[in-house]
Amino acid sequence: MNKITMTLQADHLILEALKEDISSEDVSTNAVMKEAVAGEVDLICKQDGIVAGLEVFRRVFELLDADTTAEFFCSDGDEVKAGQLMGKVRGDIRVLLSGERVALNYLQRMSGIATYTHSVAELLKGSRTKLLDTRKTTPNMRIFEKYAVRVGGGYNHRYNLSDGVLLKDNHIGAAGGVAQAVKMARDYAPFVRKIEVEVENLDMVREAVDAGADIIMLDNMSPDEMREAVRIIGGRAETECSGNVTKENIARLTELGVDYISSGALTHSASILDISMKNLHAVE
Repeated sequence: MNKITMTLQADHLILEALKEDISSEDVSTNAVMKEAVAGEVDLICKQDGIVAGLEVFRRVFELLDADTTAEFFCSDGDEVKAGQLMGKVRGDIRVLLSGERVALNYLQRMSGIATYTHSVAELLKGSRTKLLDTRKTTPNMRIFEKYAVRVGGGYNHRYNLSDGVLLKDNHIGAAGGVAQAVKMARDYAPFVRKIEVEVENLDMVREAVDAGADIIMLDNMSPDEMREAVRIIGGRAETECSGNVTKENIARLTELGVDYISSGALTHSASILDISMKNLHAVE
């Protein structure tokens, strides 16, 4: 995540997280630290995984005090091992204490998503299929969580509702059918927008193809139905399958030949990666 993205898209979210954790003061820290004392603390990995979010971790402390520095011994996307020293943070001990929880929340969450995404993406190696995330993200965490998916080897689906046309079951119901929904979207959306249609059965697949959909999402269909759907589409649209896809069941989809598999589990079901800040001490 580069500095421009951080400044424009992430800083205000990080500040809100800090305000949530420090509404007026850090009572515990202020009780034991009456004045500024320079200190250093180790960033230690306690679990094997893929790291993501180091610059977000650093930014938490910088927003509290621009003089805080962080030195990392690994980079986003690297495999880390339990017990590994990942970096050191130096600055006013009061800042290190007050920013610790928020900084670790970001780093643990993002690294957990990257780790889980990596494990799922590995199952698609050797196939033509790309692994996508969804909009099933934690409120106000989407920019961080979708970044973590990319670090883990996945790809981003649309970022938000302004990013692309995806006609789901309720859109189709509101429009009066697949053909009507696609026509309305074609008339409304700029020509540069692709139109994706979610379908639930083979009749809807045929309607979406005939309507000229650019991407057809096969939602909660059986492997046999999806195999037949791919045959019906015959390359006339890109294909995506979705619906409760996890690491445990994705193997049944790898031989279908679809262009994309999307999984909300990448962001809504990934466990955190256990990382901690230890050995805080004063320095000269």
